[in-house]
Formats: sequence, structure tokens, C-alpha cells
Amino acid sequence: MIGHLQGELADKKPPQLLLSVGGVGYELEASMTTFSDLPEVGARASLFVHMLVREDSQRLYGFSAAAERDLFRALLRVNGVGPRVALAILSGMTPPEFRDCVSAGEAGKLVRIPGIGRRTAERLLVEMRDRMGEGEAPAAAGAAPDPVRDAVSALVALGYKPAEAIRAVRAAGEGGGAQSSEQLIRAALRTAAAGRP
Repeated sequence: MIGHLQGELADKKPPQLLLSVGGVGYELEASMTTFSDLPEVGARASLFVHMLVREDSQRLYGFSAAAERDLFRALLRVNGVGPRVALAILSGMTPPEFRDCVSAGEAGKLVRIPGIGRRTAERLLVEMRDRMGEGEAPAAAGAAPDPVRDAVSALVALGYKPAEAIRAVRAAGEGGGAQSSEQLIRAALRTAAAGRP
């Protein structure tokens, strides 16, 4: 899988761009948020990448920030949301704005995005709220890393339900003292393993 590309920006015509890396041109699709962050054609660019492989095609999607790619991947797991709708959402709002929208249950903001109907907006609110976990604070733009939030996200990525992940991380942090996300994850995994038959 391709996770990151760095090279010369050879062309950009929304929603597509061409990145030349070591003599190979990679065609990628990107959100308008990423396009606004891109340098001029001919300059060097660095993009986080999601590679989508299907029976009849292989497509690359580029993102200026890892948080944007992470949200894109989360959106693709929502029933009825494909890459085009996910890019439309990312073009209409930043990841922190999307988290705030989901936390507040504001379907109206999602419906204003082209391609998002009322039914899809409501499904997004329900499924993404479950994925983000109840009680998980929305990430603010430019906020400092939050070890607890990062540890919960890592456990969810490992297959734990959001509520289970939150409980395990809280239990791991009860010892007191500042802990890094890595320390919290290790402690939470040990606690979870000890509690299973």
C-alpha cells in the first residue's frame, strides 16, 4: 500500500493532481481543502495517500494532513458513503469542524454539502458518533496532542468498540501521573487481556 508520496507537483486541476516522484507520475484525487494547501505547479509537495483498490480500478487519494486522510478512511466505512461523497465532505469542512458537527448532531450543516441528502446526513451522524465514541472530545484545530484521545483511537483501530476503548484507557490512566499515548495503549491492552477469559 502507498501511504505517503513526496515529489514535484506536475499538474493540478481539481479534483485531480499529478505528482512526479522519481520519474513516475502519480495521479491523485484530492479535496478542495488539500488543493488550497498545495504549492504552485513545479514546486515540491508532500501528501498522505489512501490507495483504493477495486476489481476494475486502482485510485489514489491525496491529503495534506494525516487527520484529513484518517477522516476520509472513517467516512468510507459508513454505509452508502463512497470516495466522491467523502471528498465532498472534506471539501466542505475540516476534520475538527466535522467532529464538532457530529458531536452537536447538526445534520443541516451536512445537507448543505453537495451530494449529501438528509438520509445520508442522518446516517453519518449516527455511525460517526458511534465510531468516535461517546464522551470523546472533538479535536480542536491546532490543538496539542491528547494522549487519552490518541490511545482510544488506537484501540478502536485495533477492533475494540469505542465504549470499551474508553473504559480501558480510563482504567489504564488511573495510576496517576502524565502518561504518553503509547504507555496508555500498552497498559490498556494488558488490562483488557487480563479481563478476558
